[in-house]
Formats: sequence, C-alpha cells, structure tokens
Amino acid sequence: MTSQPPIAPRHPITREFHGRSFVDDYEWLRDKESPETIAYLEAENSYTEAQTAGISELTEAIYSEIKSRIKETDMSVPQRAGDYWYYGRTIEGKDYGLSCRIPVAQDQDPWVAPVIPENGEIPGEEVLLDLNELAEGQEFFSLGASSVTTSGRFLAYSVDTTGDERFDLRIKDLQTGQLLDDKLSGIFYGATWAGEEHLFYQRVDEAWRPDTIWRHRIGTDPAEDVCVFHEEDEHFFTGIGSTRGEKYLIIEAASKITSETRVLDTSDPEGEFRLLWPRQAGVEYAIDHAVVAGQDRWLVTHNLTGPNFEVGECAVEGQLPALDELNVLIAHDEHTRIEGVDTFQNQIVAAYRRGAIGRLAVMVLPEDGYGTFQELEFDEELYTAGSLGNPEWDAPVIRISYGSFTTPARLYDYHVATGEFTLLKEQEVLGGYDPHDYVAHRLWATAEDGAQIPVSVVHRADLDLSQPNPTVLYGYGSYESSTDPGFSVSRLSVMDRGMIFAVAHVRGGGEMGRGWYDEGKQLSKMNTFTDFVAVADDLINRGLSSPEMMVAEGGSAGGMLMGVVANLAGDRFAGIQAIVPFVDPLTSMLKPELPLTVTEWDEWGDPFHDHEVYDYMASYAPYENIEAKQYPDILAITSLNDTRVLYVEPAKWIAKLRETAIGGTFLLKTEMSAGHGGVSGRYARWHQTAFEYAWTLDTATAGRKS
Repeated sequence: MTSQPPIAPRHPITREFHGRSFVDDYEWLRDKESPETIAYLEAENSYTEAQTAGISELTEAIYSEIKSRIKETDMSVPQRAGDYWYYGRTIEGKDYGLSCRIPVAQDQDPWVAPVIPENGEIPGEEVLLDLNELAEGQEFFSLGASSVTTSGRFLAYSVDTTGDERFDLRIKDLQTGQLLDDKLSGIFYGATWAGEEHLFYQRVDEAWRPDTIWRHRIGTDPAEDVCVFHEEDEHFFTGIGSTRGEKYLIIEAASKITSETRVLDTSDPEGEFRLLWPRQAGVEYAIDHAVVAGQDRWLVTHNLTGPNFEVGECAVEGQLPALDELNVLIAHDEHTRIEGVDTFQNQIVAAYRRGAIGRLAVMVLPEDGYGTFQELEFDEELYTAGSLGNPEWDAPVIRISYGSFTTPARLYDYHVATGEFTLLKEQEVLGGYDPHDYVAHRLWATAEDGAQIPVSVVHRADLDLSQPNPTVLYGYGSYESSTDPGFSVSRLSVMDRGMIFAVAHVRGGGEMGRGWYDEGKQLSKMNTFTDFVAVADDLINRGLSSPEMMVAEGGSAGGMLMGVVANLAGDRFAGIQAIVPFVDPLTSMLKPELPLTVTEWDEWGDPFHDHEVYDYMASYAPYENIEAKQYPDILAITSLNDTRVLYVEPAKWIAKLRETAIGGTFLLKTEMSAGHGGVSGRYARWHQTAFEYAWTLDTATAGRKS
C-alpha cells in the first residue's frame, strides 16, 4: 500500500469532430487487456485502501450493524403459479438464496398462501435451484432467467459469472432433477416459454444491443434455433414476454422514444408474429390482453394523444383502429402520468404517478363490460406501492407491495371483492426498530427557471434541526426513472449517527410526469444539474446542512450528475461519491461501436452527426470541464467488467482531476471481478455499502469536527 497517489502517464491523442479538437491524455486506459492499464487500476486500489484505512473501524461497525438488523435466514411469501407455490429463502452464512416450491394443497384455499416454517423440514419442498452451489468457485455470480413451464415440469435458468451481463442457459427437468443436454451460451437476460417444448430468448449484436429473438425447441441442437425477429435499427432494443393469461407471446422493439409490438398465439409457437401498430417516430405504446364480456381485447397504453399517456382498448381480432381512435379507458391528464395497466381475468390494475408519488387503482370487470377504477389509499405522505408477484390470470386477489422511507417493505393480498388488505409479510428489522424514531417529509426547492423541485428528506425524529447537520444528497435524473420512497436497513446506520438523507427529484427523472423528463434530457440536460445545485442551496439556506457537512451521491447516469456538479458547484459539498459514473459521456456518444451508444442518442443527443449537440455536451461533460480549482473530496467506484458504463470513464476522470485540480483528495476503487451492479454475494454487498456509507459519514462529519 502507498500514501502517494498514482500518477497516470500522459499519452495524448487528439479527437477531431465537427472542426472541434480535444486532446485526451488518458484514453489509453481504455485498453482493458493492457498490463499498464491493469497495473494502474491496481495502484489506484492500493492508494484508496491506504487513504481509507482510517475509516476501517467505522466500516466494520456499520457492516456489523447492517448484518445484525437483517434476518439472515428468511423466506419470501409464496406466490402461486399453476399447481405450485413458489418462494425463495436464504440461510444464515450463505451468500445466495434458494429457489423452492411446494404443491398447492387440495384441502386448503387455493388462493391463500401457505404459512411455511422458517426452520426445520418443509413438507413437500422441492429446491429448484441452490444458487450457492451454482456460484461455488466463482468470483462473481448473477442469476439471469428463472422460468418454469406452465405444467411445472421444466425450469430454464441462466447464469453470468463475470459481470458482463451475458448468460449461459440450461434447462432442468424438475421431474427427474436432471439437466437436459440443451445449453444456450452468451445470451441476454430472460427466457420465455411457449408451452412445454419451445423457449424464446434474446441475443445481442457486436455493440451488445439485444437485437434478435430466437426460438429453441427442447432436445434440438442450439445451432438449429430459429431467429424469429431481427431489429436492424441500431436505435432499438428488442424484448420478448407473454401475457399473464399466457395466450399470447409479445415481441416489443423500442427505442427511448418509439415502440412497436408483435404478437403470436402461444398455441402456435412456430407461427408468424403479427405486427399490431407500425412504429411512428415519437409514439410509444404497450399492450396487455384482457377478456371483457367474453371477448378478447387489447388494452393499450400510448402517448399519441398526449405526453402523459392514456389507456385505450379495442378488439383483438380484425382491423385495428388507429391508436387515437381507441375506446378510451383512462384519458390523458396533464397532471397524471399513466405508467401502464395490469390485467387479470376479473380485474384490471392501473399504475400511474401524480404529485411525485406512484399510485394504484383497481377496476372490477363486470360480466357486461368495464367498471370504474378505484384508487387505493395509504396513510403516509411519502410511500411506494406496486402490483408485485401476480403470475396467475384468474387470481381473485392482487399482491400489493408497499413501503416508505420509514416503513419496512410490506406485502399484502388485496381482496378485490371486498376491498380489504391482508398483510402477508413485513420486512423484519432485528434489534428493536421503531418507525416512530424516524421522520420523512417533502420539501420543494425553486430551480433557476422557477420550476418547483420535489425533495424527500429523512432523518431521526429527535435530530436537532436548529443547526446544520451532516447530509447526504442523492440524485439521478435520467431515463424518466423515478427515485421512489423505500426503506433501507443500511441507511439507519448513518441516520443514527445524526445524518440527514435527502433525495433531489431533479428533472430528467419521471417523478412529475413525462414533461419532467423531457425538460432534463438532450438539449435541456443542464436543468438536471442546476436543479441539483438548487436543492443543495435550498438545504443550506434552510439551515438543515452546510457546504462543510454535505456529501453528494449518485450512480451511473447519476454519476454523470455528480461529475458535472463537481465542476459546476463543488464548493457546496465536502465530498462527492460517484458509483459507476458516466463521466466521459461525449467520448462514449462519439463511439457508435460501443455498447448502448446509438440507442442512447435519444437520451443525450447525437453528437456524432450534430455539431450543436456536440457543443452542448462538450459544455457540461465532466471529464472535459475539469478546472484548476479546489474540488471536494471524491470517491469513484467502478467495475472492470461493467458493460454499461465502462471502467475507463471514472479511471480517466480521476486521473485528470489529480493532474488538474489544485485541491481535493480523489479516490478510485475498481472491483476487478464485477459488473455494473458491483460485487455479488449479499455479504460482500453489505460490506461494500458499509464502506461507502463510512466514507460519506466521515467526509460529512469532518466539517462538523473542524
């Protein structure tokens, strides 16, 4: 280990685009196979280890607290699929879980989940997969697909042992417990059954874009598999699934702004898929299948009539009406973002977002047509509710997940006929957790242009707010992704030490509808960054925190936010933590051959062909705008096998910060056997989280101590 920071050699190359030049001294770090690159990353790891030796005790203390609060031997609530109840369970001391099932008992209510003993023998239990056995001897392990045929006989599962999100799939005969000879290598996420013999899956192109859908027949050579769909447009991804009633297979091709759907009756798996509505630039739609008054209907969520989407419906058979001529079930509303519908034999669940909170409504289907939607109500100001774990088409109950910043995750059965909730399980927090010891509330900060930015704030109820407190301010703000209220065991450790946890729901996210997203992408992306700064200023002006006690945190696209904020307003923060950060976006968006680049042009803009986009991205790209000034302390964490945000981006960023900045400590930690999601195995993940929180807490409290 060393106390001296590594100094990356400079090997300048000049990038030329649209008559603009940029000299890049550290692009050589992109060569993942180079011994010089690996040596540099390992030197950075040694330096980070030395610089963080002082928080090792705090890290271990937080890790012990996380571990002590989590019920290590636990199990999920069984969910019914076909003739079985499926569930997962974990065992103390084991990194990974077990996938299990038991038969539906003939003498019990078929829709009431059985209460399964957590210790000892479980009568009739089948262990379908023991992930600990599959992960044995691997430095990294991730399960991709896990899909059982309707009869319950065959299980298709896939694993990734490097972190590059490429999976090898096997098929297990659950009657005999034997693996079939079938082996599909290097496929993408997911596997969808059609009957008992046919399996559909995805492959990727050279840019690792899922561009093809394939059909495999059990017992045949994978070399004979049939490509049933190929998406040639590099802006589009593909995906395949099935309707809940398993009557139709669905292939969707989608870019960030346009989508198109094909369907096939599962009774004819070797037939031709039928195109529903041809793609139209800027129009997105998603379909689900319902049976209404005895007729098959498509329920279609689309944005042709407005940016916040509406839900229409039509008959499955015959000539389809235009999207804007569908029978309207849920009309477009400028204040409500429709996220989709979830159909069952006798009810429909609608998911939507209003006032920065995700909401649910249920419609009971009478015999003669459609009913009306009734919104489900919950007591807390800030919460997250969703329809989760509902595989069965004819279920009379709906599984509802619920949680908040202060309420541990809950799972309910919602009885559609009576409107009653039955609590099935609440996440158990060991050690005497009391939700009344913590409070969560909503603030609103004013952006540069007057927009009102929602801010979620969580802390101990007894925290003294008459003076500034250590604060972590989290942000993401891309892809219309919403950061919803959720409970975190690990967060308790920092809040119990007097820290405020705040979330800036900045533009580019989806909390306030499609317009909130549109105002934080492409040539409006600067709003994401200035919104975050406005939230930081608001917390400081309210006296909740101070620049000496505030740490900013974000990951992936949120890591780009961290990089821009470091350049734009680093003086508001004592530290910045950036996880797998997208901090060299212009270089990446100028390389169409890289994974995701072309599809990402709809999010960031296309600097490869458009000089205006090039200049705009160049104005904020973190790596290209580092200045000779004081910076906050920065911790960047990345993974060598990440295929979404390549390790080279934070590596270059830290190298240039160290060369250019006149103040600040810059650390890079690279997981040498992991991908975009970081380390695998729950104990390693808890330890990584403990390290990150220890660094954040130490950085934020240093200002209070001084």
